[in-house]
Amino acid sequence: MHLGNEPPRLSSDGSVNRGARATPTHVVRLAVLARLAALVGGVAVGEWMGWPFLARPLERVLSDTLQRRVSLSPGVADPGVPARALKVHFLGGLRLEAPQLEIGPPAWSTAPHVLLAHGVSLEMRYSDLWRVRRGEPLRIKRLQAQQLDSQLERLADGRASWHFGPAQLPTDARATSMSLPLIDELKVTSGTVLFRDRRQEIDLDVRLSLAATLQLNATGHYHHLPMTMALTSSDVMPLLAAPSVTTHVPMRLNATLGRASFSFDGRATDALHLQGMKGRFVLKGPSMAAVGDPLGVTLPTTAPFRADGLLARQGSTWHVVIDKATVGASRLNGAFTYDGGRKVPMLAGRLGGQRFMLMDMGPALGTTPAVAAPTASAPAPTVVLTNQAKAHGKVLPDRPFDLAALRAMDANVLIDIGELDLNTPYLLPLRPMHAHLQLAGGTLTLRDIQTRMGQGQLRGDVHLDGRGTTALWDTKLRMDRVRIEEWLRQKDTKESPRFVSGRLSGQAALQGQGRSTADILSTLHGTARLELSDAKVSHLDLEKAGLDLADILGLMIKGDDMLPVHCAVADLVAQNGVLRPRVMVLDTAVSAIWIEGSLSLASEALALRAVVMPKDFSLASLRMPLQVSGTLAHPDVSFEKGTLGLKLASSVLLALVNPLGALIPLLDPGDADAARRGAAGCKALMNNVSDSVGNKRAQHAELP
Repeated sequence: MHLGNEPPRLSSDGSVNRGARATPTHVVRLAVLARLAALVGGVAVGEWMGWPFLARPLERVLSDTLQRRVSLSPGVADPGVPARALKVHFLGGLRLEAPQLEIGPPAWSTAPHVLLAHGVSLEMRYSDLWRVRRGEPLRIKRLQAQQLDSQLERLADGRASWHFGPAQLPTDARATSMSLPLIDELKVTSGTVLFRDRRQEIDLDVRLSLAATLQLNATGHYHHLPMTMALTSSDVMPLLAAPSVTTHVPMRLNATLGRASFSFDGRATDALHLQGMKGRFVLKGPSMAAVGDPLGVTLPTTAPFRADGLLARQGSTWHVVIDKATVGASRLNGAFTYDGGRKVPMLAGRLGGQRFMLMDMGPALGTTPAVAAPTASAPAPTVVLTNQAKAHGKVLPDRPFDLAALRAMDANVLIDIGELDLNTPYLLPLRPMHAHLQLAGGTLTLRDIQTRMGQGQLRGDVHLDGRGTTALWDTKLRMDRVRIEEWLRQKDTKESPRFVSGRLSGQAALQGQGRSTADILSTLHGTARLELSDAKVSHLDLEKAGLDLADILGLMIKGDDMLPVHCAVADLVAQNGVLRPRVMVLDTAVSAIWIEGSLSLASEALALRAVVMPKDFSLASLRMPLQVSGTLAHPDVSFEKGTLGLKLASSVLLALVNPLGALIPLLDPGDADAARRGAAGCKALMNNVSDSVGNKRAQHAELP
C-alpha cells in the first residue's frame, strides 16, 4: 500500500516514480555527489583562475619548505615589465605565474635576497619539494623570467645561500661541493648574478640572457686573479642542467685568468660545471703554472706558452690531445688524461715534439725567463735567462723549489722529444731524447733517460725526493763514446781549427739535498770519471798553455795543427759541495798537463792549478803553472807570478852582461823522464776507468 504523501522515487530505468519514498541512504549519496561535483567544479574554476586568493598560504608553505622567506606579493613591477596577475596551479605539480618572486637570504647573509625575479613562470615537482625538506639540493623543472637578479654567496666554513631546507652543519658534505640548484629548463630575458664564494676564492658579476640562445658575460676574480668570461650557446639547457641531462649543444667559451687565456669551441651538456665538453681549444699564458694552479693541476713554471688541440671531459676526467704547443722557443705536442676524482689527482700520457729548450723550464729549475726587447737583428722577442743569484754575485740557480706542488699530484708520462737544447753556448743539442717521468707521493723520477750526442749515448736516471722539507737529489749517468767535436761548439776554420776532438766516455754518481739547485750543489757528494780516447788537441793552444814562445811563434807562422793525445783522464770526487780532481791529466807527444786544486759549489770559488810538463827542448819558454782563481761569476786566469817574475828578472840581468844572455833563463830542456812517468800513470788510470765503465755497461746490458 502506498501513502499518498510519499515523495517520488527513481525507478530502475531512471524514471521518476512519484509514488516511492526516498531512503536516507539515497539522500546521502545525492549530497556526496553534489558536494563532489561542487568540489570538482571549484577546483576546475580555481585552476582556470589560478587560485589568486592562495598567495599568502602558498608563501607560508614554500617558506616552511625552503626554510627561507618567500614572497609572491605582486608589488610594483620594474618599469617596462608588464603587470601580471598571480596564478597558481596544483595539478601535475606546482606551477606558479607571478609578477614577482622573491626568495630571501639565510640569517647569516647580508644580501637583500637570493633570488628576485619579475614576470615569473615557475614549475616544480612535488617529489622535488619533498627532497628539499630532507636536505637535498633544490631542483626546478622550469623557470622563466623577464628579469632576474640572483645574489649567491658561500662562506669559508661551507655555509651557502643556495643550500635550502633544514640547517646544515659546516661539516656537511655539501660544504665541499657547489650543489647549486638544478634547473632543467631556464629562460631569462635579462638577468644578473652576483656570485661570492669565499671557499674557492671566486668573486664574479654575471650578466646573462637565456632565450633562444644563451649569452653570458662575467667579470671578477678567481684566486685573487682578474677573470673575464664570455659564454654563448645555441640552447639554454647546458647552463644549470641536471646530471641526468645528456643533451649536447653547441657552446663557445672565451675566458681570461690573470694573463692566461682559454678559448673553446665545441659542445657540452653542462656549461656551468664544464661537463660533457667536446671540442677544440686554445690555451696560452705567461707560464704553464699560471693556468695549472687555479685548476688544481701541478704544472711547472715555464716561459710563455700556447697550446692548441682537442679537449673532452666526462665527470672528473679530462682528455687532452695537444696538436701543437709552444713553450718559449720549444715546440711540443702530446696526449694526456687527467683524473681529478682520485684522492691524489693523476696525470698520465705522452709528451713529444720537435724541440725542447731547457731555458724554457728555467723558472722550474731556479732561474727566471725574461723577454728581451726587439732589436734590428732580432725583431721578434727572444727569451733570455736571468738568475736571482746574480744579484749576490753568484751564477748557480737559487730559486726555491715548489716541493708542495710535487705532493699535490701524481704523474706517469712518457717523453719522446726530437731535440733537447741544454741552453749553453758550449754544447750542441741532444738528439733525440727519451725518458719516463714518474711522480708519486712527492717523489719525482726521470727513469730510463736515453739520448744520443755526438754519435754516442747518454743513459741514466735522475731522482728528486720532495717528501720532506728539503729535496733529496740522486743521479746516475753513463756516457758512451761521444764524439766531442760533434757535441762541443767549436770553431773549425783553416786559421782556427777546433780545440779538441775524440771520443768521450765516463760515468757519474752524485747526490745532494736542499731547497734549490744551488743548495743541492753546495752539498754535492759522489764521484765522476771521464776518459778521452782517439783524441787530438790544438798544438797552438797547448803551447800557449805552456807559454812556449818559440813554438807559438813557429805555429803562428806555419799554421796550427792537431796534436794526437796519448791519454786524457779526469777522476773527480765531490764532498760537501767541493769538487776536486784526484787525477786530471792530458798527455801528448810534446807535453803533459796536470790539473789540481778545487772548485767549491757552495761559495762558487775557484782554486785550480795547471802544470805543464814539456818533453822536448825549447829555445824560448816561459813554462810555468797556470792558475784559475776568483769565482764562477768572475774567474781570474793567470800564471804564477813568482815563477814568471824570477825568469824575467834573470833575463834582464843577464841581458845587461850580454844581450844573448837574456835567452838563458828561457831555455827549457824539458823533463822527458817526468813526463813519461806521468804518461804511464795516466794510461794506468785510463785503463782503470775503462774497466769500470765496461763493467757498468755489462751490468746495464744484463738488466731486463
